[in-house]
Amino acid sequence: MTLTVILSVIAGLAVGVLIGFMYQKNAATKKYKGALSESERMISEAAKKAEQMKRDIVSEGKEEIHRLRQELDRDTKERRNELQRSERRLEQKEENLDRKIESISRKEEELVQKHEQAQEKLNQLSVKEQELISNLEQIAQLTREQARDLLLTEVESEANHLIGLRLKELEERAKREADRKAQEIIATAVQRCSVEFTSDAVVSVVNLPSDEMKGRIIGREGRNIRTFETLTGVDLIVDDTPEAVTLSSFDPVRREVARLSLERLVVDGRIHPARIEEIIERAEKDVQIQILETAEQALLETGIKNMHIELTKIIGQLRYRTSYGQNALAHSLEVAHLAGIMAAEMGLDELKARRAGLLHDIGKAVDHQVEGPHAKIGADLAKRYGEAPDIVNSIAAHHEDEEPQTIYAVLIAAADAVSASRPGARRESLDAYVKRLEKLEEVAKSFGGVSKAFAIQAGREVRVAVSPSVTDDGAMQKLAYDIARKIEEEMRYPGQIKVTLLKETRAVEYAK
Repeated sequence: MTLTVILSVIAGLAVGVLIGFMYQKNAATKKYKGALSESERMISEAAKKAEQMKRDIVSEGKEEIHRLRQELDRDTKERRNELQRSERRLEQKEENLDRKIESISRKEEELVQKHEQAQEKLNQLSVKEQELISNLEQIAQLTREQARDLLLTEVESEANHLIGLRLKELEERAKREADRKAQEIIATAVQRCSVEFTSDAVVSVVNLPSDEMKGRIIGREGRNIRTFETLTGVDLIVDDTPEAVTLSSFDPVRREVARLSLERLVVDGRIHPARIEEIIERAEKDVQIQILETAEQALLETGIKNMHIELTKIIGQLRYRTSYGQNALAHSLEVAHLAGIMAAEMGLDELKARRAGLLHDIGKAVDHQVEGPHAKIGADLAKRYGEAPDIVNSIAAHHEDEEPQTIYAVLIAAADAVSASRPGARRESLDAYVKRLEKLEEVAKSFGGVSKAFAIQAGREVRVAVSPSVTDDGAMQKLAYDIARKIEEEMRYPGQIKVTLLKETRAVEYAK
């Protein structure tokens, strides 16, 4: 019973599944047919729309072609009309040109006729001119060429005379104005510049409390003095001078270090190699500090900024350098002030002039270490440390080692000469002074035609008496020039020397 029921259930399920499958198949078949029918309908409608769009596009294309053809016809017609108008204008211009050509032809014919008439008149005038020239030659008894040469000679002579007078007048006026202006500028600069001078000796003298200190300075078997000279590079001279010793060196900075060290050793009293080395080391540092402070004070006094530190140190070293007894730093400061004042009077850059003036002698601080003239050495230093080219040229040209390229170079040379040659600026021994004056007179007397020569104004001028045999003024001028050039070649002197030639003619008669 149970098996029968189970089989019945299974059979019922199978029949149900079969019936469901058949139903689904029929439904899918209907859906497929419906979809196929719908797609055929949509395709038909799309074909109809495409055909309609095709007809619309073709119609629009035909209309556009028709419109473009009409526009082309209209443009063609307008251009044709424009061409016709242009042709008419060209025809009118051609007619006008033809008329103008005819008019020009007539004028050319008239000009040719007038030219022929003028040429005929010129020929007649030429014949008359020749007749007049012949008559003049017969009257003056001169040919045409001779008369022309005579006239040119007279005109040239008169013109040369007038030109010479005019040139002389202009030259004298320019010289007067230049001398007056230069004197005013230099006088103003000198009056406004006030710099104190301290002249240092070539050697330094250190005073001692007693002569017994000399023995302590020398030390046992000379060990103290040898140590001192070795460490400082300075010669320590112990002689018979009472209560004093002398320091000698070509390097002023080393001499200052030695002087300061020896003074401190004398005060301290403990003089032995170890103490000497310690004192010298401390003195070197103090001197370097003094050098930098002195340079900074000089820059502050002149208003100069942005100076390279190495140049600043070199400026400070000028404090210990002298030239003819004149302190180099004080001289540089005076030149800076003089140049600045003269630059201000001339409307130039006052600060640049002061900078060039302060740096113009920096070569003197190291000229014992580098060979060559101090102006060239100073210019190389300034160029190395970034100074402007006109500053470098002012340094190099202040003793004419180079040609001055700017007005500042000329100003520095003038200020340097004023500072060096003013009374009291530099010292000179009596023997050297006398020898210089004798040499000056000797040079002047070495020329023929010179009877006497006298050096006056402390050697700033030489008066030369010329023999009466020299009568030509040009020869006297040439003689003065030759004497001045020979003085420049054979002598060394600050500033300039004036050469004045005098010629005296005496006529003596006695009344009886």
